[in-house]
Amino acid sequence: MFEKIKNKVCSAVSSAKAVITNKKAEGYVDSGVKILIAVVIGALLLAGLYTLFNTNIIPTLTTKINSLFNYAG
Repeated sequence: MFEKIKNKVCSAVSSAKAVITNKKAEGYVDSGVKILIAVVIGALLLAGLYTLFNTNIIPTLTTKINSLFNYAG
């Protein structure tokens, strides 16, 4: 039983050493591109929602609320 635990710990340590000593930087460029794409898509989505709310939803909502409170008309 102790031999199994020792083998697992040794394999975990060796894989951790391999990850730490890895000098490749290919993950950094990929992550940067993903973050940049997410920011651009988020900005486009927010701009679209802002335009939708200001041109369609808010004016319609304002007129409906005004008609609800217009008791004389």
